[in-house]
Amino acid sequence: MITKTDLIVLAHFRQDARCRLTTLSRKTGIPVSTLFDKLREYEPNIVPKTISLLNFEALGFTTHVNVLIKAGKEERHLREHLLKHPSVNSLYKVHDGFDFLAEGVFRHLRELDNFVQQLKQQFFARSIEVQYLVDDLKREGFLSDPTLVEQMLHEPVQAV
Repeated sequence: MITKTDLIVLAHFRQDARCRLTTLSRKTGIPVSTLFDKLREYEPNIVPKTISLLNFEALGFTTHVNVLIKAGKEERHLREHLLKHPSVNSLYKVHDGFDFLAEGVFRHLRELDNFVQQLKQQFFARSIEVQYLVDDLKREGFLSDPTLVEQMLHEPVQAV
């Protein structure tokens, strides 16, 4: 079971994954050895992967999109293709009219156009909707501010 302390430690690591355990220990009052043990405990399930966030535009990838895709008769093959495609940064299974949401990163609009045409022609995608991402306003923000986690834990839960 996740405790309040776990959420606060995770928030600190979401804020700065390269933070030294000694620094985090000073901030939280939790012994370094306990922090080390907690990190090892989180790794298989709670923190399955540690990555760096990149500025795609600075790397020359100027076209950043979300693509909603309604699969045709080749759904399984389409899924495999999307999972392996180098321009697909993230892939989600969705519903309400579409089957997949693919976040894509391309050098140029021409590459995106080729990608979309391939989905239609080779994988018989029935519907494709492209949403151009213009600016990152907030990215990976959930549980990344320890003070907000504290506030969230003290707020009463309201029934829907």
